[in-house]
Amino acid sequence: MTEFPRRKAGGFAKAAGLMASVAVLSTFTSVVATPTVAVAQSFAFNSVEIDGNQRIEDATILSYMGIARGQTVSAAEVNAGFRRLEDSGLFESVDVQPRGNTLVINVVEYPTVNRISFEGNRRLDDDAISEIIESQERRVLNPSQVERDAARIAEAYSQQGRLAARVQPRIIRRSDNRIDLVYEVFEGDVSEIERISFVGNQAYSDRRLRGVLETKQAGLLRRLIRRDTYIEDRIAFDRQVLSDFYAARGYVDFRVLSVTPELTRERNGVFLNFNLEEGQQFHVGNVTVSSELANVDPDLFAEALRIETGDVYSPTLVENSIARLERLTVQQQLQFVRIEPRITRNDRDLTLDVEFVLSRGPRVFVERIDIEGNTTTLDRVIRREFTVVEGDPFNPREVRQAAERIRALGFFSEADVDAREGSSPDQVIVDVDVTEQPTGSISFGANYSTSDGVGLVGSFSERNFLGRGQSLRVSLGNSSNTSTAGIQFVEPAFLGRDLAFGLNLSYSNNTADYAEYSSNIGIFEPSLTFPVSENGRLQVRLKAEYGEMYDVDDEASVIIQNEADEDALEAGGAGYTYSYDTRTTGLNPNAGVFLSFGQDFMAGNDVQYVETNIRAQAQAFVLNEEVELRATFEASNLTFSQGSSRAFQRYYLGSRYMRGFEGGGIGPRDASEDAALGGNNFAVARFEAEFPIGLPEEYGVSGGVFYDIGSLWGLDKTYNADVRYEDFSLRQVAGVSIFWDTPIGPLRFNWSEPIERRAQDKPRTFEFTISAEF
Repeated sequence: MTEFPRRKAGGFAKAAGLMASVAVLSTFTSVVATPTVAVAQSFAFNSVEIDGNQRIEDATILSYMGIARGQTVSAAEVNAGFRRLEDSGLFESVDVQPRGNTLVINVVEYPTVNRISFEGNRRLDDDAISEIIESQERRVLNPSQVERDAARIAEAYSQQGRLAARVQPRIIRRSDNRIDLVYEVFEGDVSEIERISFVGNQAYSDRRLRGVLETKQAGLLRRLIRRDTYIEDRIAFDRQVLSDFYAARGYVDFRVLSVTPELTRERNGVFLNFNLEEGQQFHVGNVTVSSELANVDPDLFAEALRIETGDVYSPTLVENSIARLERLTVQQQLQFVRIEPRITRNDRDLTLDVEFVLSRGPRVFVERIDIEGNTTTLDRVIRREFTVVEGDPFNPREVRQAAERIRALGFFSEADVDAREGSSPDQVIVDVDVTEQPTGSISFGANYSTSDGVGLVGSFSERNFLGRGQSLRVSLGNSSNTSTAGIQFVEPAFLGRDLAFGLNLSYSNNTADYAEYSSNIGIFEPSLTFPVSENGRLQVRLKAEYGEMYDVDDEASVIIQNEADEDALEAGGAGYTYSYDTRTTGLNPNAGVFLSFGQDFMAGNDVQYVETNIRAQAQAFVLNEEVELRATFEASNLTFSQGSSRAFQRYYLGSRYMRGFEGGGIGPRDASEDAALGGNNFAVARFEAEFPIGLPEEYGVSGGVFYDIGSLWGLDKTYNADVRYEDFSLRQVAGVSIFWDTPIGPLRFNWSEPIERRAQDKPRTFEFTISAEF
């Protein structure tokens, strides 16, 4: 095997060709070199001899030379023809010599590629590389093309973070002017991000900015993490992420001046430096609405705004305000109204005055919406993301937002939405071009907690079921105490509206350590969910429930034994839940709240009851967003107007609700049997702070402190048992946490100490949980 020669500019035979050119020129210009008056030499060839060509016709060679028999040509013209023939890429070497009245042309043709193979490649298989290169078997060798192919292969490895990858083309000579082309690949190691640093950042620390980036530093588990490899496309994405991060916080002049990667000597590590210019943080100044339309009252539109003086300026604030005003124009039956924000900068007090100007927009209509590229997804799934249909006034901002919603579906790897002129200047055609990606997954996982032990879970999920945009999930789980099975189905656009139809079918078999019985519980629950405000949603549902108790221990509480003797519970009813969530859709990127209130009204065989659930959660980032604060309040109540509650219906506060106690560790207990009975009511408030503890953030380790306070109480019947703690009585616990985000799942370690407890409570000073999917 011989090394494939590297072509310089002009081809593999550049040096030989240049020598031939010099020889020709020296022959042709011998007269010029004399001390007499320079006279350009000319030639007229009566014949042309061509030798060495096998596949290329004589006529083709002569056409490149551009010389005909008997034509008088100069030395420069002969040399130009030689250059054209050499640059044609058809020959490995070219020699042109005049011999009297005969022009002699000797050529050596490039060989034919007999076979293409790859050696040394493991990360990319032969088929993947074959799709990258242009060279083909049974074609004439093209050295320039081979060099481009080698560069393409190296670039493919670079996109996987292997910057040290090298590709060396080599040839093996065969008979009949044929060669085997071999690409020798040296893959090298992954070039990991050893350190990410920032220059010019004052408002936010390096740690906070590194948390924003998709690219991460290499840490302890660098063999399992793939976001710590250097990939140029990911860096470009990170530049935009940083710009969006600062823009959402009022830094309107922010710029990423440069991103400089510095390779280590071995090319297996990269030091990444972001050079930033933050600028100043701006707040909202005066907010006004003006109208250039006589029939529009600007005061009416000003009342619809939610942007106020003193708010941190954000483009999202302005966009949401425009959307509100546009919805108002629809309500007022106003068409072709353009809402334009005019921003006035006040550098003295670092504010931006915002004026929303209502003017007459162009009369342009949507002619049609063309969708291409979707082979599985139905057109209607994409089309329903548009708020406009054919014949509606064209609104560029609504089209941009529709494009974002299409991308957010997660069904497509690429989604381009463009508008072009239609059949007339007042018509617009919206083109949607998508590239689909896999949307289904099968996962197997494991979890562990000190309360439930080791559990195994498996699930199948499809986010675009049958191309209809529906989601389907089937799950199975098993642990030492619980076996579960469930099916969840959601149609997000029921009847073509912003109305989600859901169906939940679940089954569980439980044998809790703290309860001396087993239970089977089945739930069938169809529901409809729809928006009732910008951040509020309402769910209405029907519910059917089945429950039974069995395998009761002979030494179990008399309450449990009596409840198990009753017939199995069969109940049905209806319910609702109102939720309000600003954690992801709110205007403040550093704070959000979630509120939920729901009730189920159930009736069945000799029972009638109402179950009420309340949940409120708030979170905020403080201290330059280094510390996250979380506060949660949860409460539930079972009220029976007929019959009484049973053990499998009542609440047991495990660590999910209140840390520092075992499952069933607080609340009503049968003192004689020391058995947890559960309660009809609970209320818990949890407060938590999470913060860095000084370790490099690539380790994914942070610390926290927490404080929980709550109570579990209430029974319907005691059957003359010696019941303790049936009344409302508070418990309090405080502790510290270690959080560790690992590739196999989030780990959490809790160390807690009860501040207030009762004698028969079951505290737990340490808890460890992990969950993973693979």
